[in-house]
Amino acid sequence: MMLSNRIKELEASPIRRLNPYAAEARKNGKKIYPLNIGQPDIKTPNEYKSAIENYEEKVLSYADSKGIPELINSFVEYYEKHNMNFTKDDIIITNGGSEALLFAFLALFDLGDNVLMPEPYYANYNSFMHIAGVNVTPITTKAEDDFALPSKEDILKLVTPKTKAILITNPSNPTGKVYSKEEIYLIKEVALEKNLYIIADEVYREFVYDGLEFTSFAHIEEINDNVVIIDSISKRYSACGSRIGCIASKNKELMANMLKLAQSRLSVATLEQIGAANLVNVDENYLKEVNDEYRNRRDVLYNSLQKMNGVICNNPQGAFYVIAKLPVKDAEKFAIWLLTDFHINNETVLITPAESFYATEGLGRDEVRISYCTNVEALTKAMYLLEEALKVYPDKK
Repeated sequence: MMLSNRIKELEASPIRRLNPYAAEARKNGKKIYPLNIGQPDIKTPNEYKSAIENYEEKVLSYADSKGIPELINSFVEYYEKHNMNFTKDDIIITNGGSEALLFAFLALFDLGDNVLMPEPYYANYNSFMHIAGVNVTPITTKAEDDFALPSKEDILKLVTPKTKAILITNPSNPTGKVYSKEEIYLIKEVALEKNLYIIADEVYREFVYDGLEFTSFAHIEEINDNVVIIDSISKRYSACGSRIGCIASKNKELMANMLKLAQSRLSVATLEQIGAANLVNVDENYLKEVNDEYRNRRDVLYNSLQKMNGVICNNPQGAFYVIAKLPVKDAEKFAIWLLTDFHINNETVLITPAESFYATEGLGRDEVRISYCTNVEALTKAMYLLEEALKVYPDKK
């Protein structure tokens, strides 16, 4: 019996591809410092669990396909604080930001259509594009330019009759880039001139550092019908396991059709929505304290990387990732070697090779994405292990 070409051609997540090596290393008694995924270790607010514990309905029934009213209203209230004027009719609750992205791809693209994306980009986008039959046209950005967008003219040259949308993550996973207001308006101008949608993945908006200003595409009324916001509570409330996200747009035709996708999967988990809805009652200082903690971790990571011979990276402006160029020929082979051949006192580190974060062949081969979601003590130890590993790795440049 044959499997579909679609599933056979779907690549494993590069972020989790090395997990079998990590599992084997742990089986052999090694302690691993995981810097490969954006899994926060900060405590999830009590408000989330308490709401679930106090749920008193006798039957745990389906929720509305659009989402429970309490959760939708909590997103509306949250957006109001960020000057994003969405109403309850503009929001559909999804199974994390991932489902919101998949819904956007399925609703906006036909088979063979193109999406423009700044590269490097979140590697799991490749899976959603593959499932939806969408092709990516990369907007190449470079570390030496601080991952800034190229000129409007250069971006316009990439637009073809098949181009339907621009997808941009702000702040960026994996670079930590926070796009300036000027860059956001540049994308707006391209979208208006070429009649494109803007899919804005803004799940990291709470993680902007050094006094920089976050500009949302939802702040620009001129492009209300073009903009699709992807959001999630996973990162800002340290609730990745809840799988609660949403898609928000003022485009009524789009949202009406997107609801058909939501109805096809019935509903998002009722209890998880109950918990997420209560996060609106979290103390306002929570997000500020979390931001301060990640900024501190960012500083520890960046300062450590700057001291390593042959390592080149930018200081992340937001989110909790960095792209680092290493003095190795092949970052994936190095990342595997860390798990199979290297340890100090039975400790090693897990990092993500960055080649799959690029669509342009050959880029990122000597780069890794490092997450600084772990606490300062563990992060400091992981940086020590990485530095020592680079000193003895046999296949350096």
